[in-house]
Amino acid sequence: MSKPSARSRLADSAFALFDERGYEQTTVDDIAERAGLGRTTFFRHYRSKEDVIFPDHDRLLDLIRDRLATSSHSTALVAVSDAVRLVLLHYLDEGDLARRRYMLTSKVAALRDREIASVARYQRLFREFIGDWMGDEAKSASLRAELMSAAVVAAHNHVLRRWLRGETTDPVGEVDEAMRDVLALFPTGGSPTSGAGTTVVAFRTGQDIDALLPSLRRLVEGGAEY
Repeated sequence: MSKPSARSRLADSAFALFDERGYEQTTVDDIAERAGLGRTTFFRHYRSKEDVIFPDHDRLLDLIRDRLATSSHSTALVAVSDAVRLVLLHYLDEGDLARRRYMLTSKVAALRDREIASVARYQRLFREFIGDWMGDEAKSASLRAELMSAAVVAAHNHVLRRWLRGETTDPVGEVDEAMRDVLALFPTGGSPTSGAGTTVVAFRTGQDIDALLPSLRRLVEGGAEY
């Protein structure tokens, strides 16, 4: 069996100390010492102890951006679903580490704030992509792009939270189903099919948006783990 990398040793040590002493009471020096490494090595891998908890957001944003960039107008909605699945699979691959992060961020307000800020970055990326795909600069189109991007992120987070809490054994299947529901709300010029049998229809009136808001609000208020 290969020896754990310095990066993984630091992460394991950090979470162990957070559990034992609390996040605020744990220092970078404590983490490096527990891992049997030096302070310089710590900063070679992480910018701060907070960064140990959220190490991959920038890489995930790049993965989303790259997947969306490979799409055409006709495959844009498939790309959105694929991008969401990429992020979910990342958390599934983390396994217990993702669950430990979830527990920690639910207890520490500063970490919760950091996570909310990270979610906003994901949502902005989807909003900009969806807005460009719609190609409509009208005020109402801007609102639809905002609502759609929020729905995309909320659907992912809803399924992710269920997996983190041990409420589902098929998170990939659930996120695919959730995205079919979300993408069915997206406006298009017609009613094409997008990936996995998703039928896409248009917002017909303001009542459609009003009907979406309560459900969307419940999902968003449930938390932000994206």
